Amino acid sequence: MKLLENKVALITGASRGIGEAIAVKFAENGANVAFTYLSSDEKAKALEDKLSALGIKAKAYKCDAGDYAATEQLANDVVKEFGGIDICVNNAGISKDNLLLRLTPDQWDDVMQANLKSVYNLTRQVIRPMMKARSGSIINMSSVVGVEGNGGQSSYAASKAGIIGFTKSIAQEMGSRNIRCNAIAPGFIETDMTHYLKDGGAEKWFEKIPLARFGKPEEIAGVALFLASDLSSYVSGQVINACGGMST
Repeated sequence: MKLLENKVALITGASRGIGEAIAVKFAENGANVAFTYLSSDEKAKALEDKLSALGIKAKAYKCDAGDYAATEQLANDVVKEFGGIDICVNNAGISKDNLLLRLTPDQWDDVMQANLKSVYNLTRQVIRPMMKARSGSIINMSSVVGVEGNGGQSSYAASKAGIIGFTKSIAQEMGSRNIRCNAIAPGFIETDMTHYLKDGGAEKWFEKIPLARFGKPEEIAGVALFLASDLSSYVSGQVINACGGMST
């Protein structure tokens, strides 16, 4: 039996990068997958077809997770279409890096809405069907930057650190309902968001990483699979650093 056989997973920001890798990994392990995207209809349709080809039910939803009303409609639509929500992965996020004196209020607000408010929005929606089922796993995507901070990334770091505090609090609130909540803190992962780092010479970044390489989206997806499955049935309120040993 596959680890997520017949489970329903809702993943935000899944049309590329880490989100896409998680969606594929979950589908390979038997989960039916609902996922959100914000811009490319073509990429979303391609992923929907890719997941469906694995023998599971998959559907893409165009949704801004930072919009509360939109997430309320999304959760209702997913429950209606799939019958429930067993797993929620809050993966959607952006970065607008700049030194604090150059960081505008609008840039700060954009990052907070996309990265942190989105986690509040969707978590608040999915706990309703999870409470009804008295079961669920919520996985929030933080970052090693949220654990340690990083110059020039104050807004991103603050949003990702906020996710950690939120995660621990929800784990305490919802534990009695058998709902688990954990966070993953990736390090440098090979995605569109980190592509510019390699342009500056990857070797200097590798010096900070004991494993001496960037991670792959599929490696983060493996951690998500563990947290989504019964393999982690007694794990809640934790932050798993998936950073090649950079944060120890």
